Amino acid sequence: MNTGDTAWVLTSSALVLLMTMPGLAFFYGGLVRRKNVLSILMQCFIILAVISLQWMLWGYTLTFGPDVGGIIGNLDWFALKGVGGAPNPDYAATIPHGAFMIFQCMFAVITPALILGAYAERIKFSAFLVFTILWATFVYDPLGHWVWGTGGWLKSLGALDFAGGIVVHTSSGVSALVMAILLGKRVGMDKGMTYKPHNMPFAVLGAGLLWFGWFGFNAGSALAANELATSAFIATNTATAAAAFTWPMIEWMVGGRPTVLGAATGAVAGLVAITPACGFVNPVNALFIGVLVAVFCYIACAKVKAIFKYDDSLDVFGVHGVGGIWGTLATGLFCEKVINNDGANGLFFGNAHQFLIQCLLVIVAVIFAVVMTVIIFKVVDAIIGVRAEKKDEVIGLDLTQHSESGYTLIE
Repeated sequence: MNTGDTAWVLTSSALVLLMTMPGLAFFYGGLVRRKNVLSILMQCFIILAVISLQWMLWGYTLTFGPDVGGIIGNLDWFALKGVGGAPNPDYAATIPHGAFMIFQCMFAVITPALILGAYAERIKFSAFLVFTILWATFVYDPLGHWVWGTGGWLKSLGALDFAGGIVVHTSSGVSALVMAILLGKRVGMDKGMTYKPHNMPFAVLGAGLLWFGWFGFNAGSALAANELATSAFIATNTATAAAAFTWPMIEWMVGGRPTVLGAATGAVAGLVAITPACGFVNPVNALFIGVLVAVFCYIACAKVKAIFKYDDSLDVFGVHGVGGIWGTLATGLFCEKVINNDGANGLFFGNAHQFLIQCLLVIVAVIFAVVMTVIIFKVVDAIIGVRAEKKDEVIGLDLTQHSESGYTLIE
């Protein structure tokens, strides 16, 4: 047992918690219209509560529990039975098993929270709750076991995902696109209306908190206060800085002006893309990953979305889906054993096989997330209905779903 490692992982757990609430809550909350800001804050807050309980009861054992055929963990650790102070050498030999569990809990919390940006302003709260629990159980938990769980079939093939490019971002981003398409556009958008962020300072504050908390997300995934954590920390900051600078420069070059929203969105895209690679790449290649993700995500958000006319409210697919896919593939290009001996060399370091494994990882995750999200949506919609009533949507979800208003006018 190492007290320094334990302190670092517990601190990182708190940093990842901060990413959801208040980081993501402020980021998403500032980007919606004022009549829906409380609905976003409520969804982020309740996800923290609900998924914490789901993870404690059955989510953790399904994801990291003793392997069943490479597909899922068994129920030996249901309700954290046997998960206590002794380390589990399969996952982290120098910290309590409970510390590893709570760190991973915060990953499980933020992943479905990312999806809510795609269906913001038009989903019933009851449907949101049921969908979130089912998605966490039938998408996140199995995929997490495949990639991270001891005995998981993708892990056994050699798939690399240091902190969640596939398990967190690709899965949530692709699922977000599915939800946006199945739900349809927000009221008024089919008539050409556009909706702008109601509070950019909120959004920038949220982006800053995400950048801060992400060091726990990525560097914390080293599970020790060591050289690897330092390397992941530096790679994370480098890629994020590169993307945050590149996005507004793209806006400037295409004839507009560099925007605060562009810088904030670029930063988040950089954080997403470096997540799977941060523990395997050097700082220069992290810079390349950050610059290119800004280009790819800008095209997805500004061009692809306009061509296909889907209403991904807060560009979850364009940032997290595209960014997660690029980051996963980039891991197969730039990873080096000199950075992490437990990893592998990538295509640019003489190992084309690793890149092919990362391609397979992307294909499997995309297909699985799409199929399962469609099924979950159809089930929830058939039982309780997913979309809010048109009149409720027009009034705003703050009042119609929660009987509160984010802003009270004082006469």
